[in-house]
Amino acid sequence: MKIVVIGANGTIGSAVVQALGQDHEVVKVGKTHGDVQLDIADPDSIHTAFGQIGPFDALVVTAGEVAFKPFSDLDAEAWSVGLNSKLMGQINAARAAVDYLNPNGSITLTSGILSEEFIAWGTSASTVNGAIEHFVRAVATELPKGIRINVVSPALLEESVNVFGGFFPGFEPVAGTRVAQAYVKSIAGVMSGRVFKVT
Repeated sequence: MKIVVIGANGTIGSAVVQALGQDHEVVKVGKTHGDVQLDIADPDSIHTAFGQIGPFDALVVTAGEVAFKPFSDLDAEAWSVGLNSKLMGQINAARAAVDYLNPNGSITLTSGILSEEFIAWGTSASTVNGAIEHFVRAVATELPKGIRINVVSPALLEESVNVFGGFFPGFEPVAGTRVAQAYVKSIAGVMSGRVFKVT
């Protein structure tokens, strides 16, 4: 299969590329690095990148930013980071992908454990992650061409503890290789509208 991975250079994306690379043609997409570049927060950039890539069989999105701030400091600009990047970026990538996906293709998005577990400074992330999961459940009933869509919701990755561990006291991290297998399940399986939790 020809699989497009947006966020291929990130912690999750790198693990996904490694898991898929031996058996599939993987197109690595990033904001500044990769086979193709795009800005996930810019719908025009997404369309341009997909036009360069051409038809493909699966889309994986592991890109998107959110602001980690106290609720009292989450002004409109801080909220817009997660809403425009991680939420609408993934939704717009899914929308654009419909025109390029081959019949019976798949889309796999990324949410995170904060859709169910809550931490200090995590209100924006929890809101965005929950919205992504509801989007996937709903849109799975409407996609054409036999296209499936799922979302992977990982816990804190072992590889990210040194950066984000302070935000997640008492959370047990998971290996990136385990998280990557949830994306393989989404791509190679038959389910749609599912949230694959990796905890």
